[in-house]
Amino acid sequence: MALATEVGGEPIVLRPERVAYLPRRGALLVADAHFGKAHTFRRLGVPVPAGTTSANLAALDRALAQTRASRIVFLGDLLHSRHALQAQLVEEVGQWRLRHAALEITLVRGNHDAHAGAPPPQWAMQVVEEPWPEGPLDCCHHPEPRAGRYVLAGHVHPAVRVGHGRHGLRLPCFHFGAAVGVLPAFGGFTGTHVVQPSPGDRVFVVADDLVREVPLPQGTEAPRGGTAAA
Repeated sequence: MALATEVGGEPIVLRPERVAYLPRRGALLVADAHFGKAHTFRRLGVPVPAGTTSANLAALDRALAQTRASRIVFLGDLLHSRHALQAQLVEEVGQWRLRHAALEITLVRGNHDAHAGAPPPQWAMQVVEEPWPEGPLDCCHHPEPRAGRYVLAGHVHPAVRVGHGRHGLRLPCFHFGAAVGVLPAFGGFTGTHVVQPSPGDRVFVVADDLVREVPLPQGTEAPRGGTAAA
């Protein structure tokens, strides 16, 4: 179940596919897809699962069907490396793109994109530098504050620990601070970094098909609650 809330004065829907939707803009925000990361690791002799690209594209399809978004904005690190651009990936994403030919796609260049190079032409993606404005928000890859704007970014792959000891879990999360919000990594084969929220921050954990706000550290103010969204 998705969760609707507000950041930077803009309505936003946080989805269990680890993406966010801006209903006023018709834009689906996706951070750190890292397409081709598993292939890059296998190329180096590291045994990792196959099929991550298909799973990621299926998740995008679900989010698009539920939100009816007309645009996707990738918040950097679409590709993991130059080695990721092997023929099977180019073809698989290319076929997905053909099924969504009317969709406008923008890539805000991230640090991995700088090394991987531009997406293949058949993917039909506009590549821009950060910041990319969306109303009162700035879409970026790096989570750095900008004067007078609220920043939505990726790069960090935020997560929180839930539970303790052997029964504890590390789960991806959306982390919203006073001036910067960070989306979880979308890619199915990406690491995470446990965040340390500051007083007043808001954290929403993603667990299976559910997005839920988690309690803030002791002594912080209670945030404005979100509401369930389809």
